[in-house]
Amino acid sequence: MAGPTGSGFHPHLPGFKHKFLAKALGASMWFFIFYRAREDGPKLLGLRHPWEGHGHGHHEEGAPHH
Repeated sequence: MAGPTGSGFHPHLPGFKHKFLAKALGASMWFFIFYRAREDGPKLLGLRHPWEGHGHGHHEEGAPHH
């Protein structure tokens, strides 16, 4: 029975280490998400094909490479 009897749940506040670690991990997650969005965003949205722009062109077997 969870009523207002006074002996309810009293969680402790997080310590400095846990707050710092949570902020660091959260920031690194968002930096990674924005980095991947910058790299793969146009491909994901269909604005550019995945095989375009990686430096490999079509060339003949005996043709010199650029």
